[in-house]
Amino acid sequence: MRKRTVIWMLPMLAAGVTAWGQGRGGERGAPKAPALLFRENWKQTPKGGENAVSPADAVSNPDLELKLYGPSGKDMQLTGAQGNEANPIHLWTGLCEGNSAAALRDKNNYMDLTGLAKVRWLLKESGFHQVHPILKLANGTWLVGDLAMGSTVDWHPYEFSLAEVRWLKLDIDKVLPKGTWVEKPDLSKVDEIGFTDLMPGSGHGPGGWSDVAWIEVYGKTVKREGGAAGAQ
Repeated sequence: MRKRTVIWMLPMLAAGVTAWGQGRGGERGAPKAPALLFRENWKQTPKGGENAVSPADAVSNPDLELKLYGPSGKDMQLTGAQGNEANPIHLWTGLCEGNSAAALRDKNNYMDLTGLAKVRWLLKESGFHQVHPILKLANGTWLVGDLAMGSTVDWHPYEFSLAEVRWLKLDIDKVLPKGTWVEKPDLSKVDEIGFTDLMPGSGHGPGGWSDVAWIEVYGKTVKREGGAAGAQ
């Protein structure tokens, strides 16, 4: 009698183990990994070297727009060389005598940066400068994150999840944080994403500047009204 009871319970036990495994990160219970929305490597000018950033010409992805902000956004420079790991193509803030920021906008889609959405980028810094992420929401609100990244020794890739960032509102004209922490901002429709170091540059040579090479953004797309691309 005891043996029959055990045999009868085996299918139930197996089902319970399967459900327990799925609840602990099995295929059915695991969150879906975010998709790569874009990677921007920047596009050097034909003559190469150091040049003032031309937003219309600096992006390599035709679906993206680059926008520069702040009192010294126009002074941001594009420099570096394709295939040069010691000096990759990058945006440089050294000649920005005031605060500056740069952001990328997908012409066809908003970005849904909820859930496991993340950003990866390649950075190098000088002095006390460090890069902070910035976002423009679909309603026009600008946010700047509390994360500060960058090495003064060499180029390093950094990866972070948007869900782990704390945000302040950003005065985009002055590129200055303001107010108190924004609790649970709605990142389901992000219009632009980019960076600022919240500091003026110090010119050529060591002292104070930020280098930002390639940028990768992972999440989901949300079609803009009248946009050509659909939701992903």
